[in-house]
Formats: sequence, structure tokens, C-alpha cells
Amino acid sequence: MTLNPTPPARLVPARRPEKSIKVGLVAGGLGTYWPQFPKLLPQLQESARFVSARISKMDVELVDVGFISDPQEGAAAAEKLRAAGCDMIIMYLTTYMTSSMFIPIAQRANAPVLLINLQPSEQMDHANFDTGAWLAYCGACPLPEMANAFERAGVPFRSVSGYLAEERAWVKIHSWIQAAKIRSILRNSRHGIMGHVYPGMLDVSTDMTMVTTHFGGHMEVLEFDDLRVRAEKVSEKEIDKVLDEARSIFEIDKTVDEDDFRWAGRVAVGLRQLVDDFDINSLAYYHRGLDGEIHERLGAGMILGCSLLTAEGVPAVGEYELRTSIGMLMLDRMGAGGSFTEFQALNFQNGVVEMGHDGPAHLAISNGKPILRGLGVFHGKRGYGVSVEFDVTHGPVTVFGVTQRKNGTYQFVASEGKVVDGPRLRIGNTTSLVDFGVNPGQWCDDWSATGVPHHWALGIGHRVSELRSIAELLDIEMVVI
Repeated sequence: MTLNPTPPARLVPARRPEKSIKVGLVAGGLGTYWPQFPKLLPQLQESARFVSARISKMDVELVDVGFISDPQEGAAAAEKLRAAGCDMIIMYLTTYMTSSMFIPIAQRANAPVLLINLQPSEQMDHANFDTGAWLAYCGACPLPEMANAFERAGVPFRSVSGYLAEERAWVKIHSWIQAAKIRSILRNSRHGIMGHVYPGMLDVSTDMTMVTTHFGGHMEVLEFDDLRVRAEKVSEKEIDKVLDEARSIFEIDKTVDEDDFRWAGRVAVGLRQLVDDFDINSLAYYHRGLDGEIHERLGAGMILGCSLLTAEGVPAVGEYELRTSIGMLMLDRMGAGGSFTEFQALNFQNGVVEMGHDGPAHLAISNGKPILRGLGVFHGKRGYGVSVEFDVTHGPVTVFGVTQRKNGTYQFVASEGKVVDGPRLRIGNTTSLVDFGVNPGQWCDDWSATGVPHHWALGIGHRVSELRSIAELLDIEMVVI
């Protein structure tokens, strides 16, 4: 089963190790049935083993506490799952059971709850089934009871109903597990912010406390001097190594100045050291600088290193765009890549929106070999050097913005489209032509009317359904254009 579209294989930096999330699983049924129908419990336990094996293959650490038959066993399972510190609890309704068996688990788990009701097959053999055989298909019966009890207990939940071999149901289960994974990643991430906000960009300015409040995680405030001292210690051998890596990944355009290339390599080595030393999961930076002083040169030399970091799984963006780096982190962990993006122009003749940015890009979703191009000037910024140019893999894509409302709450904004071929600028930017199926001007107005900031993340695949699940677990409003 292919759950996530993947870009064409190409040489990119190795991914940094990622920790698996911990998923708790408990199955249950009403113990009163067991002496009445001796074949029922073994059949339900076999179904539970099937579910356990299927979930264990989803790159998770599975905590399976087994099968419960009464409230006392439910309480014991609740304590095991609470102590395990799970990121999600999956409760499998194999047949009818009372809500008193699952409520203690939901109340003590301190984790999102998913109820699943997967009957053995698509339908019963009505002509040959007796009561015991029917009860193996009765997992739907307690679902409304659970929902009512959870609602009255103030425990949020979601459910997936289907049958054991139904791929539709397993895609939905995987989606909820992935949403729990993103929630866990955000709760445990360390977001680096280095320098200062681009002057005048009021939409970019972000309250660090509210990031931690809504997403969890830690804000690590960095100085450009933290990068400077590391870059100064980089050896010529280390620079040679990262430049050899860059030559294997990029097409090096003739406009690239060798001194600028080596400087970008020095900064790239320093950036990797900085990320390792501070254990950073995302990075947003900006420094204006003046007259070629060292901090200006560092800021101008970031794009190569930040693109390498982004491909490794550490989204790194310019203009101090913290919320977009978080959005890119989410798309990256979903397998969608996620590149730093803004409007460039509207093409009414071809019916597409042109979007991209003159900054770090996600190399894993490039449509072909990315180009490293030399620039005499970065538009709107001081400095000069090398920049990355490509368009995103052609096909389905999702644009995803993270915005903050006037009352301080956060909001997700997303839209699905398709990257198509066509004329693009050759100015050292990532530029993609996105067809949203409507007039480009209308889409531009509708997208902007949400209050989304002028930067967002662009990832491969249609991801709105997955993002909705994440928004629900984070209790964040989501708007879809």
C-alpha cells in the first residue's frame, strides 16, 4: 500500500535520524460472552493480533497491552498505557463492550484516542451465522456508546470503521497515526531563530510564547555570532568535502564565482555544526548587515547550507519566517518535502500561479537536478553569492500556510493544485507553476483573504486530508481554498 507519493530518486543528503512515535493498542470485548460462545474469544483475539501486526509495520514503537474483558482489566490496561507515555492510543472494538472498560484508558492516557471498529470481512454469512458468529461482527454496536461516554467525560476522540482487509480503513488509520506523529514532533522540537525579523514584515513577526503554547517544543534564540565562531574554525578540508557533495547534487552554473562557492561551503559546514550543537529541528534566520561586514557575508552565504539541511530534515528558511519553517517541518515529516514559497506572478494565459523563493529549497522534491546559480544581488537583501534554482516535481502538490489571528490563535491554510510545465524565470529562484483549477487571480484573492502570511510551504502530493487530521489533534482551525 503506497500512502505517500515520493519524488523521483536522486542524490540528496542523507536524512537525519528520526525517533519513532509510541502507539498504544488495546482490544476488548464483553467477557460475559466467552462462556456462552466458546469460539468467539479466540476469533476476536486473532483479529486483534492481525491489527497489532499491521500497526507495528507503520514505523512506530507499539505498546500492545492485549485484550480486556471487563472494567477491572480496563483499569489495569489504563495504568500500563499511562506509564508507557504513548503518543496515541488505539482502542479496538472487536464486539460489543461497555464504555466503562475504555473510559479509564482514555482519561489517563494524556494522548489522542482513536477508536477502530474492523469487522472480520465485508459482510456476514447471514444464512449460516448463529449468535456467536454474529457477535464477531458487532464492533459497531458499542461505538455510539463510547462516543456518548467520551463526550460526557470531555475526552476528544475520532473513529475508523471498516473491515480487517479494507485498505480504505487502513489508510485512515495510518493518517491518524501520522497526525499523532506530527503532534509529537512539534511537542518535542527545538526551533532555532537566528538574527532578527526582516524590517517591516509585520506578517512574519511571531510571538515565541504562542508557538510553544499552540505546538509545544522549545524556542532556541541564536546569535549570528554562534554561526560566525563555528564558520571561522572550519578547515579547508571540510570545505572541500561539502563542495564535492554539492557538485554531486547540483548542476553548477557558470555564473557561480569560486570564492563565493567556497564561502558558501564554509557556511554550510558551520551551519551543520550549529544545528548539531544546539540540537535544532528547524531554523529561521535573517541579518541585514552593512558594507560587506562578516554578518552580512554569513547571511548571504546561507542558501547552499540551508538547502542541504532542509533535505536532511531540518527546514531552514530566510527572512526570519519561523511559522513557515514549522509548516515545512510538518510537510517534511509527512513525506511531502516542503519548500519555502511566496507569490512571484500570475500567468493568466496558461492559467497558473507562479510561486517560489530566492532562498533555501527542499532538494528532495526538485523536478530534475537542481541548479546552483551565482547572483550579483539578492533582491531586497544585502549581499551576493550562490542560490538554488529548480521547480518542484510535476504533479499534485499542496500549499500550506501557518497564520496567527488577531486573537492570538493559530490557523492552518491549505490548497491543493498541480505543478505543470511551462516558462519559468532563470534567476536563481525556485519557481513552480501551479494550476489550482481556477482563474489565477481568483485563487490569489481567495488565498490572501484568509489572512495567510506571504510565505508558505509547498509540498508534493495532495495533503489536505492529512493536514485536517493534524489540525484536529492540535485543536487548530483549518481553512481550505
